[in-house]
Parts: sequence; structure tokens; C-alpha cells
Amino acid sequence: MNQIRVMIIHNFYQQPGGEDQVFRAEQAMLQEAGVEVIEHIAHNDELAQMGPLELAQVTLWNSEAYRQVRSLVATHKPHVVHVHNTFPLLSPAIYHAIKAEGVPIVQTLHNYRLLCLNATLQREGQECVLCVGKSIPWPGVLHSCYRNRAASSVLASMLVMHRLLRTWTDKIDRFIVLTDYENSVFVKGGLDSQKIRLKPNFVHPDPGAGDGQGGYALFVGRLSPEKGVDVLLEAWKGLDIPLKIAGDGPLGSVVAQAAQSMPQVEWLGRRPRQEIFELMQKAAFLVFPSVTYEGFPMTLAEAFATGLPVIGSNYGSMPQVIKENQNGLLFEVRNPADLAQKVQWLASQPHTLAEMRRQARREFETRYSAKQNLQMLLDIYKEAAGAGWPVQAP
Repeated sequence: MNQIRVMIIHNFYQQPGGEDQVFRAEQAMLQEAGVEVIEHIAHNDELAQMGPLELAQVTLWNSEAYRQVRSLVATHKPHVVHVHNTFPLLSPAIYHAIKAEGVPIVQTLHNYRLLCLNATLQREGQECVLCVGKSIPWPGVLHSCYRNRAASSVLASMLVMHRLLRTWTDKIDRFIVLTDYENSVFVKGGLDSQKIRLKPNFVHPDPGAGDGQGGYALFVGRLSPEKGVDVLLEAWKGLDIPLKIAGDGPLGSVVAQAAQSMPQVEWLGRRPRQEIFELMQKAAFLVFPSVTYEGFPMTLAEAFATGLPVIGSNYGSMPQVIKENQNGLLFEVRNPADLAQKVQWLASQPHTLAEMRRQARREFETRYSAKQNLQMLLDIYKEAAGAGWPVQAP
């Protein structure tokens, strides 16, 4: 078989997150399948060495990134380039560099950055879609949605500049979204529906299902307002079910205080991924109280891989991932009383919980395994490459 060559590109964040995990998981999956993978990355740790003017310049158009990427593409001649994140260091200039070498581009849309300055469709903890569909995202600048007014202005300028350059419409051959909900939002925001393909996140390697005999509920994630941490803690004030919280973030001190005053709550801090899997394998269920428009959180795919049902908020794309009374339960977003009721009910239904465990694992095996995901990804690459795809490739 003619070997497939794929270049993968990602701008890593300062705090590790789901996008970084997906990038590495797809890289490993492709390499294990015999695909030649060429990697190009940047890391936001470099931001500390930049002044405001330099950062603004590279956000709009990073000439050095353009030269580096174009040189790599010319040298390695990949069949397709798969971009995950360019913000802010790589900049959208790299799309122009890749296209200058005549190579097709696939872009995974992990968040809503193309439509929303803070990438979450949220403002002050509430839904906000004021910028969706606008050629100039001026509401995001007005409300300083990305850090502050100056940073918001730079980001808005980048989006406007590349809309005028038709970067998103002309340079990218296929977009990958993680859920049907995301698809509808991006189409409303102006992307060509004919270029969008659905491919959910996946877990690789398979951690295996657990027995769920730990007798505790589990929260895994960044301790920040958009993750619904306050909803979680408020709900647990009236519950005696053990809760383990794994993660760190701006609300770490709030969680620490809650753990001191509520004996049923234990804060574990940030834990290695393997330890997270072990916690999931022993937990009774995962609690996911997010109040933001999540794409497809890796935490959910990981939970299903370990056979762990999820009690999550009925918000955004979550009802498409968490199937009521099958692999979990849904509660009214921002409603701690409803969350507490669902937790109490599920904890008292061992037979229902056991069946949900089986269905959660089945969901992983049929939709979120590496085997399923590899074929979907290669099919998208093949579409983007067209006649340039190796004839004998799968």
C-alpha cells in the first residue's frame, strides 16, 4: 500500500486540555495504522517572552510561521495537512502557506473561536450569540470578551482580516465538527455546510471498563465557573453520597474550602491521566454540570470507555452525547436542586445503574473507539485530497 503522509499542526495551550489530548491521540492512532505523520507545533508558553505589540502582530499574521510551515510542506509533500489550533502563535497565515504548496487542508473545530472571541458562546456565565453571523464581532470587543478590550480588539481584527482574505472559505477543504449541534452553529455562522464533516472525539488506547464498586460520584475537569463548579458544590450540600473532585483551576480555593466543610467531598487536585482512568473505573457515575457550550469533552468519551454513566446538564450538545436513561441522565442547567435529585435517584437504583454502565461501554465501542475513528478520519482526508490521495490507500 502506498504510505499516506499527513502533516498535523497544533498550537498547544498553557494549561493542558482536551484539544491537546485529541491531537496526541490522533497522532498515535495514525502512526499505529502505518501513516507517516509529520508534526509541527507551537506552545503558548512562548507568550511570556512577547510584548503586546509583537503578540498582536503574530496573532494577525505570523510571517515566520508562514515560512516554517511552507518549507515543511514543500520538503515532506504531505497528502493532506490537518490543523487543530492556530491561535495565537501560528496564526491563520499558515493556511495560506499550505495552500501556496497546493496541499489540501482539514481543520478540526474544537471550539467556537471562529464565531466568538472567547470561543465558548458565553458571556458572564450566560449564553451569548451576539457575534454569530456578524462580519465584524464588535459586541465581543465592546464587552471585552477575550481578556480585555485591547486583546479583544486584536482577536476581532484577526477574524475580520481573514474573513476578508477568505481564509476560512477558500483555504480550508474540510472542517471537522464534534457534534451535530456544533454543525448547526457553524452553518449559522457562515461556514459552508458541504465542507463540514462530523467526527466525534475518541479514546486511545482503550482503558477498559471498570466495576464501579467505589461507591462515589466523580467530577473531572478544570475548576472554573463555566464548568459548573458552583452548581456541583451547591447540589452536594444536601447529599451524603461521597464525591471526588479531580482537577485544578481558578476555583481551586473554593473547592478546598468546600472539602473542609463537607466531609462527603474530597478534592484530589490535578491527577495524571492514568489515575483519572482508575478513578473512573471505580466510580459509580460521573457528574458533568457544565454551563457552557461544550464541543465534545474528552471527559465524556473517557467515561464511556470505562463504562461510567454521566449525569450532565441539558445544555448545548450534551443531550446529543448523554442519552437520557441509557448512558446517563440530564438535569436542568444551572439547577443544583435538579442535579441533587438526579444524583440521589440514580444512586438508589443499582440495577438501572448497572444497565447504564453496560450501555455507556457499548456507546464507546460503537462510536468512540480508535477503530471507528480511524476510518472516519481517513475518509475525511481522502475527500479533502481528492485525486491527490494515494490510489491504494484505505
